[in-house]
Amino acid sequence: MNQSINILAIESSCDETSAAICSNGNILSNVIATQQIHEQYGGVVPELASRAHLEAIDVVVAAALDKANILLNQVNAIAYTKSPGLLGPLLVGSGFAKSIALTQNIPLIEVHHMQAHVLANLIENKKGEKVQFPFLCLTVSGGHTQIVYCTSPFNMEIIGETIDDAAGEAFDKTAKIVGLPYPGGPLIDQFAANGNPLKYEFTEPQIQGLNYSFSGLKTQFLYFVQQQTAANPKFLAENLTDVCASVQHRIVTVLLNKFKKAIRQTKVKYICLAGGVSANSYLRKLFFELGVKHQCKVYIPEFEYCTDNAGMIAITAYYKYLQNEFATLESVPNARASFWPATLAVNPTH
Repeated sequence: MNQSINILAIESSCDETSAAICSNGNILSNVIATQQIHEQYGGVVPELASRAHLEAIDVVVAAALDKANILLNQVNAIAYTKSPGLLGPLLVGSGFAKSIALTQNIPLIEVHHMQAHVLANLIENKKGEKVQFPFLCLTVSGGHTQIVYCTSPFNMEIIGETIDDAAGEAFDKTAKIVGLPYPGGPLIDQFAANGNPLKYEFTEPQIQGLNYSFSGLKTQFLYFVQQQTAANPKFLAENLTDVCASVQHRIVTVLLNKFKKAIRQTKVKYICLAGGVSANSYLRKLFFELGVKHQCKVYIPEFEYCTDNAGMIAITAYYKYLQNEFATLESVPNARASFWPATLAVNPTH
């Protein structure tokens, strides 16, 4: 390829303002500004998130261009997250992207957030590796839990997903139950590292097929903690590491027991993780063990591409650019678009 294809991407679906530069499929920069203000409220406040995006987006985009050593007039297209997410933050990102597309007279590319999480696995890791097609991806975040079968960047099928709560939400809610601050999921992982994952047993939801359910597990965990603390007010203080390890063990094994079934059904040789929860150390450990057991090559993105980031938006936009899949300035964000775009609704053969 003689001429570089430089994509500027913006991610603003929730509480991270991020910008990235992708050149010919290689991520040159991935700048992320995390909003700390939400910690005191125990969750993301949409109004505050929107204001924080407005304050940060200029700086973040400038930093991404500078780090990549790319000028704005060298950018061939600009991409942004269209859906799903919080409407206010999505509007900030889309508005900024459209203004650049208009003033620079370059194409606009809209990206589905969940598609981007999956395609983050096409970003080369530090070893120069990336996943090969066909592959099976377990996408786990605060809002989504999905098993996705992929035969190309635009040929995917969701073969399993949660019917209620996402695994990431289960981590955060269980953390809140034991008194850990928001965001609690990473803290569960930290405390669990020093605990016994088999100390307390929680039942696995019995859901048919490859779908997930975590609402019942959250309720069971709540009753367990209430009963234990009623009998011993110091229970959590004395057993926090074991409690965190045990509930983490159940959430992770629920995820992987379904994923094992999907491996057997699809007979893939490549498996990967995506989404913020893929940064969980226990999930990563058992996922690699699963790959060894089923003779599958495991690929997990670098940590910076696991949580919400513009690098994953940029790599997705690069493949869309190659297929001339451009958006119009009239396109608007869709906060509730949890479905896959029509271009992905292709049933693979397996």
